Amino acid sequence: MSGLNRFGVEVNAVHRVSKPTRAEKARRLGYKAIQGVSIFRVRIRCGGRKRRLHKGIVHGKPRNQGVNEQKHFRNLRSIAEERVGRRCGNLRLLNSYWVAEDGSYKWFEV
Repeated sequence: MSGLNRFGVEVNAVHRVSKPTRAEKARRLGYKAIQGVSIFRVRIRCGGRKRRLHKGIVHGKPRNQGVNEQKHFRNLRSIAEERVGRRCGNLRLLNSYWVAEDGSYKWFEV
């Protein structure tokens, strides 16, 4: 799945970048420009989640009737880290940080 990044270039949701966008932040979190250390930029869609319902029917008491304004239990940064970890199973995850955001997405570098 690809889309335009904030630089106007079409890229995948998880892609490798040659150098960190925020070099001082990356170094503070343990990044070093040596062989074997990689940076990945991840795009995560912002916003609430929708409850998955069979045929759109909600059963139970009125307090459980909500469908659209469900909040996710985990923050978007941890989801970004999980996606990179799943894609690059042979690498170890060091840390991650926020890079940019717009109305629809947040970008993190992992």
